[in-house]
Order: sequence, then C-alpha cells, then structure tokens
Amino acid sequence: MAHPASFTKTEMFYEGKAKRLFGVKEDASLIYQEFKDSLTALNGIKKSEMSGKGILNRDISSLVFRYLKKHGQSSHWVADIGVNAMVTKKVKIIPLEVVVRNVVAGSLAKKLNQEEGRDLEKAIVDLHFKDDSLSDPFINDDQAVHVLKVATEVEVKKIKSMALEINEKLKTLFLGIGLKLVDFKLEFGKFENGEIVLADEISPDTCRLWDVKTGEKRDKDRFRRDLGDVLENYRIVWNDLNKKYGTGL
Repeated sequence: MAHPASFTKTEMFYEGKAKRLFGVKEDASLIYQEFKDSLTALNGIKKSEMSGKGILNRDISSLVFRYLKKHGQSSHWVADIGVNAMVTKKVKIIPLEVVVRNVVAGSLAKKLNQEEGRDLEKAIVDLHFKDDSLSDPFINDDQAVHVLKVATEVEVKKIKSMALEINEKLKTLFLGIGLKLVDFKLEFGKFENGEIVLADEISPDTCRLWDVKTGEKRDKDRFRRDLGDVLENYRIVWNDLNKKYGTGL
C-alpha cells in the first residue's frame, strides 16, 4: 500500500449530508472520504453550515477508530489525510442504522412518552432501515431479514453483537473524559469476502454525550434543540479525547 500522503482522490462518486466520497487513484480498494462542514437534523429538514465542523468530526472519528483498533475492533479506517479527510477500505454498506441505547433519550423518550435521563437496565439495540426517502424507519430483525432482505439472520445477529461490544469500549473511552455515552448510531459494511466491519463515523454527530457532572450536552442535540455553542462543545470533546488518549494511539 502506498503512503497515505501520496494518495490522490479521483472524481467524486457520492455526496451525503455529512461526507463526500471519492476514489483513490493509487488503490482501487480504498475510498477518499471528506467530512463536510454541514450540519443537518430532523431528517434533513434543519440545516446549517459551521466552518471547522468537518475537521473536528474527522479528528474525533479517527481517534475513536484507532482506539477501537487498539482494543480489538476492526473498522474501515486506514489513515488520515489532509485536514478533513480520511482514507478508508472500500466496503459495501449494509443499509441498516444500528442504534445502541444506554439511557432513555431522544426519539425513544418521545416515542414511548418517557422522561429523558433514566439509565436502562441493559443496553438495547434498535435497527433502522437506511433510506432517507422513508426517514430511516425503525424495523425489527425479521423485517430486515425476510422483508427487506438487507442481511441474513446470522449477519443481523453478528451486527448486534458487535454493536454491544463496541458500546462497552466506547463507554469506557468517553467516561475517561467525563462523558456519559447516552446512545449512538453505527453503520457496518462488508468486504468482498463477507467480513463485516465497522464503517461510517463515530462523532458528536452520531453520539449523545452528556457531561457526567453537569449533564451538559456535548453533541448534535445542541443543534437539534437550539442550545447554541455547537462547535465549542465538539471542540471540547476533541481536545479532551486528544489530551487523554492521543499520544497512546
């Protein structure tokens, strides 16, 4: 594999709400992934641009992927490149958003008319069909396997098991900087040989992170709920993670 600094991006083949994807001229098995400064919520209804947000999410995601790799969890991450991009292994994304919940919050609290903040007796895993036109609907395992046919029973079981293992590692990671991992979204992809690996990103865009002492939100809820200081709180997360773990990764 060539040195990451020598990688050249080719023509963009996909642009989503948070990232742009390009090929890599030197290696067809890799993807050049740029993190955008855009911020969206409420299924894309609420939108904004915040300069520097892409850099922070790239840096946080990269550190998290490296931390997970050190603790035995593989992902698509290969290397960082530029100020807001990373090179990743090419995978076929499984069209499931996998949400792990440790605390009653967000859509779970709203859907079931529960007060936010109650710790769950055990972590639960929700599946959502990844389809913007349908607003990523909540589905069960049987619907994923037998109706949508986006994964086999074995693959769904594997994905949920991996999600719970990642949850334990991430709870430890964030608790180390005084943050409670309330819930978070994961995506997984498959290599050509069928191996399932963690993909996409892990950042304050995809996690709910509450300050253990003050309850202060340090995640995208600051944008969703008009709490302000969005970038400042993302930057706190990055600075604390880098100070605590950066030198060891």
